[in-house]
This record gives sequence, C-alpha cells and structure tokens, in this order.
Amino acid sequence: MTSGANRSRAVAFFDIDGTLIPGPSMERRLVRALLYRRAIPGSNFALWPFEFTRLALRGIAHARQVNKIHFRGISVERAYGLVRHVASYSRLAFFPRALDRVIWHASEGHAIALISGTPQVLAEGVAHSLEARLAQQKITATFFVRSTVLQEANGRWTGRTAGEPVFGHSKAHAVRAIASRLDVDLADCYAYGNSIHDRFMLESVGRPVAVNSSWPLRFLARRRSWEIVDWSFTDQRPCSPMASSLHLNNGKGAILG
Repeated sequence: MTSGANRSRAVAFFDIDGTLIPGPSMERRLVRALLYRRAIPGSNFALWPFEFTRLALRGIAHARQVNKIHFRGISVERAYGLVRHVASYSRLAFFPRALDRVIWHASEGHAIALISGTPQVLAEGVAHSLEARLAQQKITATFFVRSTVLQEANGRWTGRTAGEPVFGHSKAHAVRAIASRLDVDLADCYAYGNSIHDRFMLESVGRPVAVNSSWPLRFLARRRSWEIVDWSFTDQRPCSPMASSLHLNNGKGAILG
C-alpha cells in the first residue's frame, strides 16, 4: 500500500498495538466483533490450546503470534467488512502524540511504514485511518504496510499464517527491505515500538524510540541511550525535546508534543 509521489528522505517505522493505539489489540477487536456476531465456530476454541502447544516448540512468543486457529473458516469478505468497522476513521483512536509524530514525519517528507504482527487486513485498515487523518490537514504521505498475512483457501481463512509472522527478527527484515526499496539510509530513519520483541526493528535504524515500553525494552533503551516516551490520552507533559519543539511552518498545524 503506497500513496504520495515524492521520493522519501527517510522512513518512520511504527509498530501499531500499544505504540500508535492503546489496547485492546487490533486482532482482539476483530475477534470481539466476530464473537458478537457469532461468526467464530466453537470448534476453533477447542482446537486453540492444541495448536498453541504444537507451535510452542519454537517458543511461547512465537506461538502467540502464529496461532490464528480462532480465524479458521471465517469468510474473508465478511472479515473485511468488519475491519472497515473496527479500524474506521470514526472509531479508531490514536494516541494524540503518536498522531503528532506521524503528522510531523509526513510533513518532513518521510515515508510512513506500519510494521506489525497484527493481521495484514487490520494493519491496512489502520493505515487508511491514518491517511484520512493526514488528509484532514491537507498532508499526504507514502505509506507502507508489512504485517502478518493470514492464509486463505476458497475465500476463507484457514487458521494458519501465509509464511512467517511479522515478529521479532522479521520486523528488522521488513525495515531493511523498505529502506532498500526507497534507497534511504537507515541511519536517517526512525522506528517506534513498545515491546522487547521490537528491539530488532529499533536496532535497525539510527533513531529508535521506545514508546510505552515494557520494562525489558525500557531497560535496553536506557542502556542504548534510545529516546523513551510515554504516550497516553491524559498526560500533557512534553514527551521529548524533539516533539515538544517541532512546528510546521507550512500552515498545516503545529506539533504539540
């Protein structure tokens, strides 16, 4: 997914859940919407622990990312309709300072890349919502989405992923691929993540930012002298010298921190 025509000077890579938006995760929101409509077969929940145990041979974190058996048999067309609901512009609330950062990056001519373990269809919905918010301020940007693709067969999800989930090292691979495609120096790029599993993505760029970080990531960020920010809907303190001092000089608005 891309939009915008100008060559990017840098890329800002964003995790989604816990970084751009608060919990519950986008995947849980979709599951809740499906449950409300009784669209998930009960057998999926019976199979879930068995699938998790099978996948846990490669680690608990891996199993959590790869186990999509709850989506088995779900109509892709129906799911897309629900995604338009849960990720719609009117329903999806971003952390205000996260949105400020996205606006600033776009105004600086940076490409915006969403790198997330959430299913691709949901990540694309988030990107569309961000595009709509930028359009409100007459700002355009180049968007990329690299997220976990769900396997399909006969118009339905199988409960498996199509390839490896975008998680851990895979996030770093996605970062390098996008930077290579745009011919930008990763030293000039930014990355935002909240989990220790995002460290590979953060380590790939010259300007990493730990957002609402778990304690293992916060510890690592302090050791590496990375920027650390805490974004919420209530805290009005400046989250960083960079964000609190940024202003747009093109009449499109100001960065509030």
